Amino acid sequence: MKQTLATTASLLSLTLASGFSDRALAADNGFVKDTTATLQARNYYFSRDFSDIVGANQQSKAEEWAQGFIFNLKSGYTPGTLGVGVDVIGQLGLKLDSSPDRVNTGLLPVQDDGRAADDYSRLGAALKVRYSKTELKVGELQPNLPVLAFSDIRLLPPTYQGVSISSSEFNGLTVQGGHLNSTSLRNESGDEKMQAMLGHVPQRQVSSDGFNFAGADYGFNDKRSSLSAWYGQLEDIYNQRFLGLKHSEPLGDWTLGANLGYYDSRQDGKKLLGNIDNQAFFSLLSAKRGGHTFYLGYQGMFGDSAFPRVFANISPLGNEVPTYEFAYTDERSWQVRYDYDFAALGVPGLTSTVRYITGNNVDTGKGYEGKDRERDLDLGYVLQSGSLKGLGIRVRNVMARSNYRSDIDENRLILSYTWSLL
Repeated sequence: MKQTLATTASLLSLTLASGFSDRALAADNGFVKDTTATLQARNYYFSRDFSDIVGANQQSKAEEWAQGFIFNLKSGYTPGTLGVGVDVIGQLGLKLDSSPDRVNTGLLPVQDDGRAADDYSRLGAALKVRYSKTELKVGELQPNLPVLAFSDIRLLPPTYQGVSISSSEFNGLTVQGGHLNSTSLRNESGDEKMQAMLGHVPQRQVSSDGFNFAGADYGFNDKRSSLSAWYGQLEDIYNQRFLGLKHSEPLGDWTLGANLGYYDSRQDGKKLLGNIDNQAFFSLLSAKRGGHTFYLGYQGMFGDSAFPRVFANISPLGNEVPTYEFAYTDERSWQVRYDYDFAALGVPGLTSTVRYITGNNVDTGKGYEGKDRERDLDLGYVLQSGSLKGLGIRVRNVMARSNYRSDIDENRLILSYTWSLL
């Protein structure tokens, strides 16, 4: 399903033309009037040094530089009781720098010859139907759920193919459900069956025929509190239940926050990965005053297995970060984090994050206790004026150390800019 740059550009042009060729006819309804279209350019440099390699892959460094483009079109709805619309997403990734000894950053596909592809692209669409406050979507989807989090942490985001329904008929309550039958990974063009990860270890040896989900989020207390209950099933591999609570409480000049969650995961159906038994609890507490936000987090894994999730996704676990997950068998971990928004000092657009996480009690299966730790530093700035107003710059530096998996020194530099086309 790989396409060249010219082919992708042509397809996007045809999509726009077909959607807006008869504006006069549609001017009296929201299909065109409520349509939005954006194009994001994302320039991404990613480097990981593995100073103490553990495992079968003995590659000592992953380092690549790439340019991505993400086109999103979301139409309004046709008039009437039953409104119909369409969402379109087009993605293009271009290689700027790579070599066979530095691949597998997750930015670019790796070909059979061991080299990164020069480019990769995808164009997908979803038909959407709305009745009252209920919406049905069929086609290319990007769900963001506690049991399947939206994982936009590389050059291009992943997508899924299937059907979903969302309903907000009752005040404060949103109910969702759906079935996904395939995925397009963050650095691939085509569709693949879904696979699992246990902790940090991909389980590529088996695949599932589908992922099913259902859940509800209820907001109350003037939207300062919410409760969540979710179910996810990666067919014949694992099923998972989630309960969550979020709360925000003003207290003088401070705003206190709490994010609590509990997962219970078991093997499913044919048990293609054998028995799975994991219970995960996390808590992330916060205190905000002015530009300062302080966090304290605890996360515990219980049972005989690591935390399962769909490959290659992140999860909303409180101590999971894009480098280490702190979600291996029996692991206990603590996090301290400090964010500062420099708008409080008269520098809007400049933000920073410093975070330290330490984990222990890991059942490595090798007769010793596993331990790991990670320090993250993130700086971000969005230009507030001038011809490049809106340009985002983000720098990330990571040091991660472990006695049972590879040590990592990581650097990322991300430039992003979004044009509003409609």
